[in-house]
Amino acid sequence: MLEKRQQLPQEQLIDTDYFIYCLEAVEDVEVDTVTEAQKKLDQLTTQYGVASIYNTCDTIEGLEDNLNALVLGDHNFKDYEIIYLVITGEANSICLNDYYYSLQEIAEIFEGRLDGKILHFSNAKVLDLDEEEAQYFIDITGARGISGYGNASNGITSSSLDIAFFNLFNEDDNMLDVVEELHQRHYKLCKLLDFRLYY
Repeated sequence: MLEKRQQLPQEQLIDTDYFIYCLEAVEDVEVDTVTEAQKKLDQLTTQYGVASIYNTCDTIEGLEDNLNALVLGDHNFKDYEIIYLVITGEANSICLNDYYYSLQEIAEIFEGRLDGKILHFSNAKVLDLDEEEAQYFIDITGARGISGYGNASNGITSSSLDIAFFNLFNEDDNMLDVVEELHQRHYKLCKLLDFRLYY
């Protein structure tokens, strides 16, 4: 179910070994609307040469199908460092189609399949985990880390900061260095949105 695959032309793809995979929750996957996340990913490609794949889902099954297709079906999966989720929810849950799913449930769905990836949430949802919840998710999925924001959007989307974060990863593979650099370059926005990384 990867009908909304959006990539660079093939010859440009060969040059990059770093991809962002974005999955955005929408009301209805049948309705084709260009979202802010899509526009920002286009900007990431044109300005910084970072390739991305964008998909949408409107149910937990859609989320699972999309990530499974990525993990099992995409031979470039090892090149995706960040899985970018633009999904509403609460502190330790996501909301799809008015149903809430805990990150513990999500971890169990993707047991052992997010090896070495960073799961990054936009500020469409607040990310607030205690140490045990974060550790459980990382242990079960194999993810390198979970990042996101502690403050609700209040009319400010995190998309510009998300893009800056992704681009820094293109330059440096060290997760902690990247976060430090992000805070140095975008201190006010990091503080305002309360950027967080669990690892």
